[in-house]
Amino acid sequence: MEKRILLVEDEEHLIDVIRLNLELEDYIVKVAEDGKKAIDLWESQRFDLILIDVMLPNVDGLTVCETIRLKDSEIPILILSAKGSSSDRVLGLKAGADDYLLKPFNLEELLLRIQILIKKGDKLRKNRPDMKEDVHFGNNYVNFTTYQFKGINNQEGYLTAREIQLIKLLIERKNEVVSRDTILELIWGVDVYPSTRTIDNYLLNFRKYFEEDPKSPIYFHSVRGIGYKFVTK
Repeated sequence: MEKRILLVEDEEHLIDVIRLNLELEDYIVKVAEDGKKAIDLWESQRFDLILIDVMLPNVDGLTVCETIRLKDSEIPILILSAKGSSSDRVLGLKAGADDYLLKPFNLEELLLRIQILIKKGDKLRKNRPDMKEDVHFGNNYVNFTTYQFKGINNQEGYLTAREIQLIKLLIERKNEVVSRDTILELIWGVDVYPSTRTIDNYLLNFRKYFEEDPKSPIYFHSVRGIGYKFVTK
């Protein structure tokens, strides 16, 4: 399966150089020029590694690392920075980075570090003891490691990071109503509450993916005024 990298960098020349070399290694590269866009992309797409600068517009790289680590302890994060003191490196690692590479860097070294981190990330997810890698319900299939899914009418694709978090929570608590407050706290975080309508939209997407008749769902149910439930035998 093709590996996807989120490149978070605001220097145009460096973006072009890094993206070109990554694509030559057959990586799929998405670019965010500021910290806010990086978080938005991470929440909406699947990535195998994040490559991030520290000094970014809007939201700095360390804050992006900390934000991602609150929800994802496994995705490899490699910091690229011109700030190379010992204290800077310590701050980066404390923020959740797995590695720290000083600018200017050797491209061959960068590519090697990326390769090693992605392999470690893959191994960590495969060896995770507390999580089943995939789940089948009806003719549907979801892989929590790769984010791949197969739904009705043989439609295939990838769920987003947040979709995976939500569907995993509901499936782990199958046949049990999960309250809106619980979902908001566990998936979005206490201080970042979206509207209830946001969760409803996720459920609508799940029904489009996995229900023969989205208006009469078998698996994904809304319990009016309370929360949501995944139903299976």
